[in-house]
Parts: sequence; structure tokens; C-alpha cells
Amino acid sequence: MSTFRSLLAWSSGKDSAWALQVLRARGGVEIVGLLTTVIEGSGRVTMHHVPESVLDAQAAALGLPVWKVRLPDPCPNEVYERRMKDAMDRAVREGISSMVFGDLYLEDIRQYREARLKGTGITPIFPLWGLDTAELARDMVRAGLRARVVSIDTTRLDATFLGREFDEAFLDDLPPHVDPCGEAGEFHTVVYAGPMFDRVLPLSMGDAYRNEPFLYANVTLASDVPVEET
Repeated sequence: MSTFRSLLAWSSGKDSAWALQVLRARGGVEIVGLLTTVIEGSGRVTMHHVPESVLDAQAAALGLPVWKVRLPDPCPNEVYERRMKDAMDRAVREGISSMVFGDLYLEDIRQYREARLKGTGITPIFPLWGLDTAELARDMVRAGLRARVVSIDTTRLDATFLGREFDEAFLDDLPPHVDPCGEAGEFHTVVYAGPMFDRVLPLSMGDAYRNEPFLYANVTLASDVPVEET
């Protein structure tokens, strides 16, 4: 069976980590790198606001290089699309033929990704698409994935959930209108351990800060962690 060389859209959170785990178990797709958008200046992962030092430590624990697409904040859509196209052009030159996404069920996002990749030589792959998110969230926890909540949309979820462990107790406490995987942007996570990692990352959750309507945890590495140059 032929194997597709692929990049993984890496958000630093649980869904992209689980997509990697699923594909490594399934076979047929070789993940050769992570692709992450990073905010210029702050060096933080977009949406999650995880610092670059944690991103680098995650990549080292996964044994994968990380491709960083740097974006201004705010980022005009034409700038985003141009820089992502540059990354896809590089991928094609390096013999990569697919891109993996951890999307779960939002049709507009999937359609956007498919439309932007059409004709580039890169095929989108959605290994988690259509899974029941209540079951999926608990499957992740039971398999040993460990993550902390680093971002909350405070119009959808109470601020007290920030910094919590993504575990059975967290899932039990979520209000019924919040997706258990936060697929609608209610919350975002940072993964620090799991079957896809070769080590546990020692994270420290610092003071929270706001960028309305979001509340972010200032997550850092709690101690020095050896990372690979990227």
C-alpha cells in the first residue's frame, strides 16, 4: 500500500494531536511535519495563544519538525491565503501530497479548506470528521491524552473553566450547550502528554489575560525542556 507524505495542521491542542494518533495507528499516511500559524511579534500560536517555546517542545516530543507560518495580528485574509499558499508550494516541492486537519463537523470550515487546496497538488484529509464529539472527547481522555484549557470564549463558557485539566470531571461539568470538544470555539486546549508524545511536558499555567471576548491562560514551560531546532 502506498503511503502519502503529509503535513498536519497543528493547533497545539487536543484535536490535532488526536488526528496524529489516529493516522499513526491507521497507517497509509506518513506525517512528516507540523504546520502551525504563529502571530508575528508575540510568537504565539494563533487562536490558542500558546507560546512558541511550548510549540517547539511539543514538536520535539512528537519527533516532528514544525513549519511556522507567521501572520500579522490582525491578519487580512489575502495575507493569510498568500502565506499559506507559499507553504503549500514548499510542501509540493518537498514531495508532500496531503494535509491533515483535526476538524470535526463545521461544514463551512471544511469547504473553505477544500476550496483553497484545490489545484495546489495537496489533498486535504479529515480523519476525525463526523465522529460523535461526546464520545470522542472521552476516548481521548481514556487513551491517555493530557491537555489543559488555555483559551475560553467567555460569551459561551464561564471563566472558571480556564486552566482546567481536559478530563472526565471537566467534561462532566460542561454546560449542555458547549460542545465537549469545543468545536464551535468555546474553548481551546494545549496538549502536554499522551500516546503521541515521547515525554510529558511540564507546563505552568500563569495569570490570565483578556482579548475580548477571549480569556487566555499564560502557559509556559515549568522547567527547561530539550527541544530540537526547527
